[in-house]
Amino acid sequence: MDEAAKALNRRPVAFGDPPASAIVVFYRIHRGDAIMLRISRFALLLASIAVAGVQTVWLLPTPAAAQPSQAQTRSLPVFEVDPSWPKVPPQFRLGDASSIGIDAQDNVWILHRPRTLKPDQVDKAAKPIVIFDAGGNFVRAWGGAGSGYDGPEREHGIHIDHKGFIWVGGNNCADGALLGLRPVADDALLKFAPDGKFVMQIGRSDQSKGNTDTNNVHRAADAWVHAPTNEVFVADGYGNTRVVVFDADSGAFKRMWGAFGNKPTGADSCKVISPKTFPDAEGPPNFNVVHALRVSKDGMVYVADRENRRVQMFSADGKFVKQLIRTAAPFARDLAFSADPGQQFLYVGAEKDIAVVDRKTLEVVGAIQVPGILGAGHHIATDSKGNLYIAQTARGLQKLVFKGMSAAPDR
Repeated sequence: MDEAAKALNRRPVAFGDPPASAIVVFYRIHRGDAIMLRISRFALLLASIAVAGVQTVWLLPTPAAAQPSQAQTRSLPVFEVDPSWPKVPPQFRLGDASSIGIDAQDNVWILHRPRTLKPDQVDKAAKPIVIFDAGGNFVRAWGGAGSGYDGPEREHGIHIDHKGFIWVGGNNCADGALLGLRPVADDALLKFAPDGKFVMQIGRSDQSKGNTDTNNVHRAADAWVHAPTNEVFVADGYGNTRVVVFDADSGAFKRMWGAFGNKPTGADSCKVISPKTFPDAEGPPNFNVVHALRVSKDGMVYVADRENRRVQMFSADGKFVKQLIRTAAPFARDLAFSADPGQQFLYVGAEKDIAVVDRKTLEVVGAIQVPGILGAGHHIATDSKGNLYIAQTARGLQKLVFKGMSAAPDR
């Protein structure tokens, strides 16, 4: 046991609220559970308090924490920008790139917003779903309004599931008054076959009854199908404040939950309301823009609670496990897993870069800060080779090529 750990065992240390720049990790514990804390020599332990069954650890960032490579204790993924990706045909123009899905062949499915193009480019607008291969070559484009389903007015999220089906949602608000958009709420999640044939719709436009509604979503931001259970987990997070789960074949409602696994609460608002301060180390009791969601191979659910700047981790049945909060700057914009068999890393969109997080401990272990990176992304995705793709809305698209793992530091 190192000296810091011995000191911790000798007497507890209690302070006031953590500094705004603190990195906060919460562990849900139960009476009688053993707790082991390993304290890095590059960080100072400020406080450890137990409140209502939640273990809270505040770590004050040091130069090593701000520059993770200096405190690196493990190999980390290395990337570089591919400046030639993608190759958009000259007859097409793409609007704001909102989301990215990857299929089993590592084709990259882009969901963009044609209505954001300038008037002089509208005639060249590509269909909302544009497919490129891993080399950036154009494959085809499809999507948009059609008969028999309520297409999204403002495209937001796309996901390709293990069977090859495409899931698409939108986040338009009926009262949003965005230029060129109809005043309808995107309250449906659509499912298509790989050839673009409509398969199923969960919900209907303008029909949401709020967080208790089991038939409609409300401006859903993201979706992910978990293959072992064939369930679609939905980040129902712009109008509602919840995770909601449906059967991926029938669309039947299965379950839902809010922040900390509690009943979903929170007001519906067209305007995104960001907190001005973060006085409570645990964070608010409700989600505030559930912007991204991923389900790991071992069935853990990761939720990007964007405006609250935290990632919450749950079991597949909605039991809260732990969370990571970084309130000093924007955090939890988007999520993606590393491509290794164990999915050891969770990539989390931060302010200008992408945090590399240990998926199981939720410890921030590094950051993707390669020269030329567009930013943290609006949505991100990885392919089977570990390449990372960024959809950065108005700033466009980008591929970060996975170059392998960094050398493990000498011990």
